[in-house]
Amino acid sequence: MDFEELILHDREKRNKSKFEGSFLEYLELVRNKPEVAKLAHERMYNLLMEKGFDVLKAEDNPRVKKIYGNDIIKRYNFFKDDFFGIDKVLIKLVNYFYSAAMKGEEARQVLYLVGPVGAGKSSLVEALKKALETADPIYSLKGCPMHEEPLHLIPKHLRGEFEEYLGVQIEGDLCPACRYRLLHEYDGQYEKFPVVETSFSIRSRKGVGVVPPVDPNNQDTSILTGSVDISKMDMYPEDDPRIFSLNGAFNVGNRGLVEFIEVFKNDVEYLHTIITATQEKSIPSPGKGSMIYFDGVILAHSNEAEWEKFKSDHTNEAILDRIVKIEVPYCLELSEEIKIYEKILKKSNFNAHIAPHSIEVAAMFAILSRLTPSAKVDPVTKLKIYNGEEIVEKGTTKRIDIGELREEAGQKEGMKGISTRFIIKAIDNALSNSEHNCINPLSIMESMIKSVKEVDIAEDEKKRLLGFIQDTIRKEYNKILEKEITKAFIHSFREQAESLFNNYLDNAEAFVNKNKLKDRSTGEELVPDEKFMRNIEEQIGISEGSSKGFRNDVTSYMFYLVRNGGTIDYTSYEPLKEAIEKKLMASVKDLSRIVTKSRVRDKEQDIKYNTMVEEMKSNGYCDHCCDVVLKYAANNLWKD
Repeated sequence: MDFEELILHDREKRNKSKFEGSFLEYLELVRNKPEVAKLAHERMYNLLMEKGFDVLKAEDNPRVKKIYGNDIIKRYNFFKDDFFGIDKVLIKLVNYFYSAAMKGEEARQVLYLVGPVGAGKSSLVEALKKALETADPIYSLKGCPMHEEPLHLIPKHLRGEFEEYLGVQIEGDLCPACRYRLLHEYDGQYEKFPVVETSFSIRSRKGVGVVPPVDPNNQDTSILTGSVDISKMDMYPEDDPRIFSLNGAFNVGNRGLVEFIEVFKNDVEYLHTIITATQEKSIPSPGKGSMIYFDGVILAHSNEAEWEKFKSDHTNEAILDRIVKIEVPYCLELSEEIKIYEKILKKSNFNAHIAPHSIEVAAMFAILSRLTPSAKVDPVTKLKIYNGEEIVEKGTTKRIDIGELREEAGQKEGMKGISTRFIIKAIDNALSNSEHNCINPLSIMESMIKSVKEVDIAEDEKKRLLGFIQDTIRKEYNKILEKEITKAFIHSFREQAESLFNNYLDNAEAFVNKNKLKDRSTGEELVPDEKFMRNIEEQIGISEGSSKGFRNDVTSYMFYLVRNGGTIDYTSYEPLKEAIEKKLMASVKDLSRIVTKSRVRDKEQDIKYNTMVEEMKSNGYCDHCCDVVLKYAANNLWKD
């Protein structure tokens, strides 16, 4: 197929599929398919729900239980590939549209998103606008500047009967332009008024109106409600609809969505149209025309400082009473923050190699900057708790109530800190400055340090942020790197860990039940190996007096897992997992330190070093970043 044939075929197909007929034909269409006459909020709700959702059950997902407790969390497929770590925000958003679709009070309210820069407010709005472009076509009166619902043609005294026949509720009135045409072009015979199929388009301003912040000196309500065509005023009276240009944001956004960008940067007088557009669902017509029916989602967003300023003025009560506010904070879950950066990087054309933990280090910095300091835990521990991780201390899982931490922090946690854009720019700078087409956690940290030093903020805040990178995150990365290198030294780490686990479990079970255990090779009966068990337990600071309790806990937990159909391995019980890993790491720590630091290695050391490098490369490192992090480890992890 050549290009011309492709174009003509597409055009012919589209023209054939488009509906155009009389109002009588449209009535038959509605009778057979009443949902074509749905209102704007119901249409948007259906778009959000048509892809389905998953319910995250606490009993099936320990991480969900740790983060959300017993709250029911729905994860909507509409958002799942683009929005991370704001599940509760998205639930509130969908709940708003559900209530509005049911014609609750929300249907006559502005949906207002407030939050810090780079938290995702604009992205959420863009997602909703793009969803409209994928919606099924709507039907409107031919030539109507507001693409209005054809059922508005039905006179008020007949609407009850038509609603019964069609199975729909009819809401709204004809716009001035269509009312004039009905009377003068069709002699009031509304059944002859032509109806056409149309779709939503951001670019063509069909069903999507956008109101940017306007200079107070140049504010003109025509941006919202259209204007009078001065060139026609000599031809028609000033109240004649033929002089109206109904091309304002509310006109073009009818049946779809009207977005107010940085809404409170505008003077309040400019926003008065919102008052009638919400509660009365009508907007002023230009000049001296009557009010015009409006059906659309009004979606506004701004930063918190502007909201606080606007809210503090009691004269703005009329607008405040018409707002449903949803706070959009920064993500506070480490694993979800990482997904945000990975999504953004996938959309770029950078093709550099990214070493393991590079994005993790950047995400840690972002989240640490957003967390409110706690008197109960240190910042890294709080970060891990918010990420749903287990905190092990002296052989037991430390129970720290995430609800208490959130209550201590207050409702504003996540509304301040380093933005996603800041981090992405730091990552981009690291990528741009990479000589070897590879970035690693060290280069990311250096890039973030440079970015913080250049940003225009108070010195004490700058010092706090630099402390996170240069001290807190670097120490945490050192722990991660040490574990990774020592793991790489043990080629079959998992197998050895499982072997230690099974051996410990056999001994602990025999100890708890006061039995002997059989040697799997010889069948010989043996007493539990106290020395072996203590060797494992000491790795996580379990005292001799606490060892009996720990062994009881381990065996009870494993029995519980088996009884509930679970599988057990060395990672099943977090304290024991940590003890086993520390035991294995301790066994090779000296060797890894010697081999990594050695400038001249003997043959055996060389083999071990090369095997370790290959293992690290199989875990995501390239030759360059492997060389960089191993040199860093030699100089920083194992200082004599």
